[in-house]
Amino acid sequence: MNLQKKRRGGCLLTGCLSLLAAPFLILVAAWAISAWGNRLPDRFVLRLPVSGQVDERPAGQLPFPSGGSRQELSLQELTTVMDRARSDARVRSVLLEIDGLTAPSAKIGQLRRSIEALRASGKRVTAFLRSPEDKDYLLAVACDSVVVQQGSWLLLDGLKAETFYFAGPLGKVGIGFQASQWKKYKSAVEPFTRGSSTPESREELSGLLDAAWDDYLGYVSARRGVGRAAFAGIVDSVAVLTPGRALAWKLVDRVSSSWKLEKEYEKRYGAKASELFVGGRSYLQATGGMNAGGKGGKVAVINVVGPISSGGLEGMAEGEGIDEGTLKHALQAALDDREVKAIVLRIDSPGGEAVAAANMLEMLDAARKIKPVVASMSGVAASGGYMVALGADRILAEPMTVTGSIGVFSLKPDLSGLLKRTGLNREALTRGRYADANTPFKPLDEAAFRKFDETSGWIYRDFVGKVAARRRMPFDRVDAVAGGRVWTGRRALEVGLVDQIGGLDDAVRVAQRLARMDTSKRPGMLYLPAQKSLVDYLTEGNSSVSALAGRIAEGYLKGALPLGRSLPGSATARFLLRQERPQILAIDPVEVLVK
Repeated sequence: MNLQKKRRGGCLLTGCLSLLAAPFLILVAAWAISAWGNRLPDRFVLRLPVSGQVDERPAGQLPFPSGGSRQELSLQELTTVMDRARSDARVRSVLLEIDGLTAPSAKIGQLRRSIEALRASGKRVTAFLRSPEDKDYLLAVACDSVVVQQGSWLLLDGLKAETFYFAGPLGKVGIGFQASQWKKYKSAVEPFTRGSSTPESREELSGLLDAAWDDYLGYVSARRGVGRAAFAGIVDSVAVLTPGRALAWKLVDRVSSSWKLEKEYEKRYGAKASELFVGGRSYLQATGGMNAGGKGGKVAVINVVGPISSGGLEGMAEGEGIDEGTLKHALQAALDDREVKAIVLRIDSPGGEAVAAANMLEMLDAARKIKPVVASMSGVAASGGYMVALGADRILAEPMTVTGSIGVFSLKPDLSGLLKRTGLNREALTRGRYADANTPFKPLDEAAFRKFDETSGWIYRDFVGKVAARRRMPFDRVDAVAGGRVWTGRRALEVGLVDQIGGLDDAVRVAQRLARMDTSKRPGMLYLPAQKSLVDYLTEGNSSVSALAGRIAEGYLKGALPLGRSLPGSATARFLLRQERPQILAIDPVEVLVK
């Protein structure tokens, strides 16, 4: 009996050791594969694919090679890679493969500056375009040479601003909304209450589109030596160009297939393509990843990306928002790290819950008493996103950043039509005049709506007061540029809402100066919130493992489906619809696409 117990115990012990050893062996194997894969040739061509919306920050990395290779580089990863390549003697040249770019104009501007800095360092940068449209071409012309795919075409048909309105289809299933809008330019509410835009909304969109169009014509004209009027004429009268025609008009430098282009690189550098080209992610990992060290202390970059929420982001995909707890932990990590001397708040957010944004501002006010805080605006930093920026010592914006939108709205769902359609009967007993006012199953009456509207007004005036106090501007002057109105970064500088024009690198240098760091040295960078590693996934239990499985599936589905991204505005719609109770929101615009 004792022998059997010992044997049974031995088996159990062996099983436990096996369970403990399996994750360890996986980690060792993953580390070995990663270390071997991160070895770089002595001389190589850096190959950078650029496509889609170009997310601001890196998505949570899939810890297996089969999934990670499919992930696109984020804006911060692309600019980091190009910055390191400038001083890396191993990098012979850079090949940008641009295809299906839909990023906001502000992000394209940041990528253009990184390309220009590469060229200024002596690196030759070539753009390869497959079937380019206007945004692909706008980025490509920043390069030394533009090569277009043989047998394709160029669709240079101009820019458009596109907004989707959901009130009609929602109304067909019996779902409506009541809204309090502060003030008339606060257009974010309109897609849920109207079937078309207001004059104020069209005025704003027209202004943004004019700025983007002017930038497009001016940059192409300067880089390609084509007159503005001549290029605008090509867009208006031709629109679809064959590669040969584009070559004749000097819009591109060469026409080639991708196979021929590879062979030309092989001949020029005397190496096989498999040994010559290094991808952007491989290069990034081999040079220390995003949190590579520097000299003279660190600067923490805290990302505020997507809709702003007070609590968890149920129903939102990973990377689609930030809540108060996430920002609090990121700030605490930056403040606790003695090597971190300054904080850069990197904002790419249209805002969200007004109270959440106000709470984040309070956290930042406290943080900047300990370490300098600089706000760096990316594609959009509007409404609640702008409110959060007020917690910085200085605010920087891209020329084409969409910002401002100082205003709020309240949105109350009305599902009474849905009840009628389904035949669902509802009875409610109440004590108190307004006990049932906020239910989503009936509209507000006149008296209840007045209180609903008054609450929005209080929040709006508080928002304007916060701007006035921190920007040291009279209340009336802020109110004149507020009212929900959006501005480009360049115009925001003119009206006093930001301090200077610049990108993330500029913000880091400003933060260094405020912290009295040596600006001649590149600081170490700490990007927050921290990304989950394979160890995190393996040690956090079943929920984290399920999240990992979901991310792997999502990575493969994005590559397999013909439409990798959902309908424009759907992420914001999910954010607005995730609660039954009325919400006071500081959010704008609703994923306006300039294409």
